[in-house]
Amino acid sequence: MEQMVNGLKCDTEKADLVASDRWWDGHNWERDGRNTYLYKTPNGRFFLHHTTLWQGERDHIEPVSPDEARQYYEDLPEHEMTYEEAFGEAPEEA
Repeated sequence: MEQMVNGLKCDTEKADLVASDRWWDGHNWERDGRNTYLYKTPNGRFFLHHTTLWQGERDHIEPVSPDEARQYYEDLPEHEMTYEEAFGEAPEEA
């Protein structure tokens, strides 16, 4: 999906998938008809791609700050990149 948001072109084909809530439950990939994907652009910006199967709703892209991306990384269960790959630093030890 490609969408212009705040003057920036966000393209899921050119960005790297960082994390998502997409997982196979034995029947389908969708979580209640909606999924969220966190992407990182080649320029180091982050955006969410929200998908839906619900009538009256549309798939859309939402840019997020690095801090918001870190929170989504923690909240989304499926990680395609390590924290260090996504954010350029190791997570802080507890």
